[in-house]
Amino acid sequence: MAPEPAQVMKQRRDAALARLAGGVPYIRDLGIVLERRGDELTAMLVYDEKLIGNPRLPALHGGAIGAFLETAAVMELAWAQVRERMEAGGAAAAAIEAGHFPPLPKTIDFTIDYLRPGLPRDAYARARVNRSGRRYASVHVEAWQDNRARFFAQATGHFLMPPAGE
Repeated sequence: MAPEPAQVMKQRRDAALARLAGGVPYIRDLGIVLERRGDELTAMLVYDEKLIGNPRLPALHGGAIGAFLETAAVMELAWAQVRERMEAGGAAAAAIEAGHFPPLPKTIDFTIDYLRPGLPRDAYARARVNRSGRRYASVHVEAWQDNRARFFAQATGHFLMPPAGE
């Protein structure tokens, strides 16, 4: 059996990511969009007036920023599991293709550093997995707006990973 062309595999991965994110109503409600470049995910919080917490500045609400960062972390962990199953092929890949995803990781704790106000515009975040084992993972997330080197918030989270058989 010949390997799949790269474009077909890219389309399958993009479709799986869209289904994974689409299955979480919270992501839609906040207006978060996930983009994949190779094995790297970037989360985008699309600006909406409902996200403003302080209209005098105006600045994004801290709760919206925190939810955005935590979502980026959880989706990074979940996507790593999905990608691994897709690459393994067989029944695991077929289950992903059919829309059967492993359960999402559960947050143990999540610490946010608000470095400066989030301006009324789109925001971006990338999560980096520091440690991932069978039952536990540690993730660091950084968020920026106009300048990738100038973070407005960052966070560190610890997560309970779902059992491998689920």
